[in-house]
Amino acid sequence: MRETSKSTISFLALVGLLSLAAPASADFRSCMASVRGEALSAGVSAATFDGATRGLAPNDAASFLDNQPEFTTPIWDYMAGLVDEDRVRDGRARLRDYATPLASAEKLYGVDRATIVAVWGVESDFGRGIGKRPLVQSLATLSCEGRRQAFFRGELFATLKIIQNGDVPASALVGSWAGAFGHTQFMPSTFLRFAVDHDGDGRRDVVGSIPDALGSTANYLRRSGWDPEQTWGFEVTVPKDYSGPTGRKAKQSMPYWAGRGVKRVDGKPLGSGTAGLIQPAEGGGPAFLVTGNFDALFAYNASISYALAIAHLSDRLRGGGPFVTPWPTDDPGLTRAERRELQTLLTKRGYDIGPADGAIGEKTRQAIADLQTKAGMTRDGRPGTKLLNLLRSGQ
Repeated sequence: MRETSKSTISFLALVGLLSLAAPASADFRSCMASVRGEALSAGVSAATFDGATRGLAPNDAASFLDNQPEFTTPIWDYMAGLVDEDRVRDGRARLRDYATPLASAEKLYGVDRATIVAVWGVESDFGRGIGKRPLVQSLATLSCEGRRQAFFRGELFATLKIIQNGDVPASALVGSWAGAFGHTQFMPSTFLRFAVDHDGDGRRDVVGSIPDALGSTANYLRRSGWDPEQTWGFEVTVPKDYSGPTGRKAKQSMPYWAGRGVKRVDGKPLGSGTAGLIQPAEGGGPAFLVTGNFDALFAYNASISYALAIAHLSDRLRGGGPFVTPWPTDDPGLTRAERRELQTLLTKRGYDIGPADGAIGEKTRQAIADLQTKAGMTRDGRPGTKLLNLLRSGQ
């Protein structure tokens, strides 16, 4: 174990300052006293726990528990925002810029570089969206509030062990409301199990070292069952009267699928091996045969939309095109460039929504809802193509 560093002291000071804004309730203090005993039993030292949590107050992390976009956003909106031309362009630049560590990770773990970079792009927009919430504060909050408290206590203990071990500077342990951190958004327990020192400096640092983040991601996927001899899957067409098995777990042989009339949209043979049939949107839209490699992506974050976004982005980075079959909607989702345009046009209409950054926050949604009401549209605050076209028309 390394000695406490200056960054650790700075981090603890930051936590202390945060706690001044909202004094902890008696219930929270009581909960943390109980958590302390569990942490010590789990291998966290008293000095580490006390130093990281002294004076800590909860934040709003629990309010996000039932509002995760991969589960609440229509898949055509989710995919449009995550796999757009900006991200494809940026991803290809990262493939060039980090060719050496990617080649090494590909060789060591058998995961192709396009998939590694696709995870990076989807998880943090290549490091632009790592998150700013102190992990200890968020995970302490979730250890005492909301559902899945036992799970988040485990993640809190893992975070404290990272501080204790000294792999990542304590001041850098900031991330999402749920505790994911680094370029590819590892949960703390995932870090302890799968992070690797890919740059050879003696530390596993998925925040300050991009090679470590890329190598750790490849190691995670390989340990989750990634097979270098397989693709993740491909888009297919399904007969209109199809009524057979569906779902990524309901895998059948490729001859079985061929016999049921399932065909690749590019006209190529289905190949060998087994795959499951997924149809992510109700009412039609693209369908896919997915292999065990898709399951490895799904293990990273248990969402079909999420896994499909990574899979599709990896194909685009290899030179593939958009899905052939359109989503079943007459109001397609917006790319990030289109979202920025929409925000710019809303600002010109007099709405105070802040910078046109492509991030659809509460102010943007309120402005959209107001405009929808005035235009006689369904008031749902959703940024879609119909609303953008209305703004473009100047009506």
